[in-house]
Amino acid sequence: MIIQCQNVQKYHGAQLVLNSITFDIRQGEKIGLIGRNGCGKTTLFHLLNGEERPDLGQISIRKGSVIGMLAQIQEINEKETVYEVLQRSLAEPLQWQQRLRELELEMSTFNTGTDETLWNRLLKEYGSLQEKFETAGGYEIESTIQRVASGLGIGTGQYNRLFASLSGGEKTKVGLAELLLRRPDVLLLDEPTNHLDMNAIEWLEQYLQSYDGTVLAISHDRYFLDAVVKKVIEIEDGEAFTFHTNYSGYQVEKETRLLQQFADYQEQQKKIKQMQESIKRLIEFGNRGTPPNPAFYRRAASMQKALDRMVKVKRPILERKSMDLQLQQNDRSGNQVVILEDIGKTYGERTLFTNANEVLRYGETTALMGGNGAGKSTLLRIILGQETPDTGSCTLGSRTVVGYLAQEAVPDNNKHSVLRYFREEAGLEEGEARGQLARFLFYGADVFKDITNLSGGEWTRLRFAVLMHRKPNLLILDEPTNHLDIDSREALEEALEEFPGTVLAVSHDRYFINRLFHKLWSIESGRFGVFNGNYEYYKEKQAEKALAAPATIPDHPKASSTEGTASRSNKPQSNGSVNGSTANSSSSRKKSNHFDWEKAIAEVEDQLGEIDARMLDPQISSHAAELAELQKERDAVQERLDELYAGWMETAGH
Repeated sequence: MIIQCQNVQKYHGAQLVLNSITFDIRQGEKIGLIGRNGCGKTTLFHLLNGEERPDLGQISIRKGSVIGMLAQIQEINEKETVYEVLQRSLAEPLQWQQRLRELELEMSTFNTGTDETLWNRLLKEYGSLQEKFETAGGYEIESTIQRVASGLGIGTGQYNRLFASLSGGEKTKVGLAELLLRRPDVLLLDEPTNHLDMNAIEWLEQYLQSYDGTVLAISHDRYFLDAVVKKVIEIEDGEAFTFHTNYSGYQVEKETRLLQQFADYQEQQKKIKQMQESIKRLIEFGNRGTPPNPAFYRRAASMQKALDRMVKVKRPILERKSMDLQLQQNDRSGNQVVILEDIGKTYGERTLFTNANEVLRYGETTALMGGNGAGKSTLLRIILGQETPDTGSCTLGSRTVVGYLAQEAVPDNNKHSVLRYFREEAGLEEGEARGQLARFLFYGADVFKDITNLSGGEWTRLRFAVLMHRKPNLLILDEPTNHLDIDSREALEEALEEFPGTVLAVSHDRYFINRLFHKLWSIESGRFGVFNGNYEYYKEKQAEKALAAPATIPDHPKASSTEGTASRSNKPQSNGSVNGSTANSSSSRKKSNHFDWEKAIAEVEDQLGEIDARMLDPQISSHAAELAELQKERDAVQERLDELYAGWMETAGH
């Protein structure tokens, strides 16, 4: 057992947030902490992390255990660069490394004949430090940082950026990388997938599956919960309920428990009613006698005591209130809603996408996928007319009315209350506005909250309330499920299923995409693609494509002699020549214009991508020897790629 909570209670001011939290966590368990927004999940994390203390109850953590927490808001020294932040978790090995270099310098200039005692002391310190450094994985520091950072989508180009210059999502990613590099005994992760693209989420899932420590993750990502956790703790009405299963199993077990609890409640209510009627009859019998019969009163009193001692079964809430989102359209659009014709966009030397050709038709639900920075939001802005493409054109069909939910943070300096903001955006009287806001879980005093103090989930619900009132026939949604709890996500999914209009959404929520979308647009490596099918089918086809790809690249034999190369196929050689010796490489290339350089380059690039993917595999990347072998292989393939590019450029020049 690594963590035990016994009857933990916590107030925020006069509000009781956690009422009676009891659960156990064992070493190595992977646990999902779920519950509605505002139920106290983050408060519980602060208690486990020691930032706050419970008002009642006890939290026991195994002595010597190191707890690391990923907060939604990162608080790291913002004068540091990204790479310095990543190195913070490896501070001690880096200090040893610095001392080893100092000792090496000192010993290199040391005259052993002058002071043998000092020399022996230096040797002993060096040997001891070197052993500790090696045991701590010091020689793999650079590759470890590179593996985790690249896995989470933090490119080497960001290493020298100041942490302060990063966006909120980028700071969260760097904070997560720093935490994973620290490898604490207990990982507390608060919405770890919110700012990650799909590749990074899948890498994180694999990493956590093989993580030898304990993981407790607050998450509303149902795909992530299914992939990682084997135990679910739900916070509901201030109490903790434990389910020994993943999220899908939790859903089934939760429904079974509720139905059983409701049956027990009804059975007990029936028994209580019978006892109350018996007590009433006994008192009546006692009153009929002349004089009254005390035996009836004693039996009635005894039965009342038994009734008072009975542990009452709480009436279960079979269906809790959730966001009442009902999406309607004032008028339908024409059949062709969005027409993309040869759209291309470039920033500086970087091409986001080219030759984007597609027609979005009325009633279709389409998801736009791609990595962070691939150009998804740029394409949405082009469709909305907020940005101009470099090539091609984008046209909206007739009678198209757009409703846009941007991926935007709560305004910093807007002093409007929830009610005032909604009234101004929707143009409603106060009474009607309050009624509409109640449908989105803003009750009573909630409507007077300053919108700058809203949580991410509350801000998204408020913007959906505005969007619903406008009744568009084309919904463009940028990460709509971010910050929403699972109940609100399910309410959104049900509303979109009933919506008769057209939906185009950017999302990394795989469960959301798989349930609703039957066409996928993708932006990958500067290419725009279209796929007919849901997410599961897309993943299946991508896996088949990967298996069908050539596992090896074409041979590039070195020419030892003209005779030795005469019978070989016309392929580029490792020294950059084609069908000839190094001395004759230039003339040979002139003769090899028919060779498909671009195809060979593409094959080698695919090989490089496969090696990179293997290096990111947690099972391989945790073994230094295998990682070193892969790095050698990668260096060789990279050298071959450079040679191919050189050959291609020279051939093109001729």
